Amino acid sequence: MTALPHRLDRSVLIRARRETVFGFLTESDRWASWWGVGSSIDATPGGRVLIRHPNGVEASGSVVEVQPPERIVFTYGYASGKPSPPGSSRVTVHLDSHPDGTLLHLTHEFADAESRAEHVQGWRFQLSLFANAVANAAAAGVTAVVDGWFDAWNEADASRRGDRLAQIAAGQVRFADRFSSLDGIDDVAAHLAAVHRFMPGMRISRQGDIRHCQWAVLSDWVAVGPDGQERGRGTNLFQLDPEGRISAVTGFWS
Repeated sequence: MTALPHRLDRSVLIRARRETVFGFLTESDRWASWWGVGSSIDATPGGRVLIRHPNGVEASGSVVEVQPPERIVFTYGYASGKPSPPGSSRVTVHLDSHPDGTLLHLTHEFADAESRAEHVQGWRFQLSLFANAVANAAAAGVTAVVDGWFDAWNEADASRRGDRLAQIAAGQVRFADRFSSLDGIDDVAAHLAAVHRFMPGMRISRQGDIRHCQWAVLSDWVAVGPDGQERGRGTNLFQLDPEGRISAVTGFWS
């Protein structure tokens, strides 16, 4: 390969473990989930890289280096030859562990400045699709996590309530709404105990499907008293940690 003096750098924080993120760079089905149907990768040195964008544009290259779960390097170019022919540029993706998941660093090296300029927005868009693909896979069971939060609110037994919270929430979970400013799972548990003491028989449940985008989850809810009458409704914003547990909840009353 000729000298590649022009480079593009971009970093994205992905709220998932490195091993999970790395799979979207090395497994063909996951690779295709953020490039397009028909895309594939043979994640071994010399293995083929194939990208088929939904608009029909095709790119290809070959794997240069693989160091699981930390680094992959591959060549890249377009079947049409424009803006760069197959194998004429080099992409390096490095994954660093981060307290909030994984920090992805991408470097794309080019022979000329024009090709680099053509890829700035492309990688901004493509890595956004990447983050969403990882998040969508991680969110496969998030509805059960949200329902677990509401189940904990409805559980009258303190021991079982604590167990349910521990299963779905991080130890430092935060909760805020017009009546709450709580910090930590023990504080949340004590608040729920007070709810059962002062509002016995009150139940809260999810209404409709959740909405999810990159570890942020919206869920509508309704609160009903022991007489079956509605006492309130609103929407919760759940934030998830890299392990898929609830790290923060903000409640909005309608």
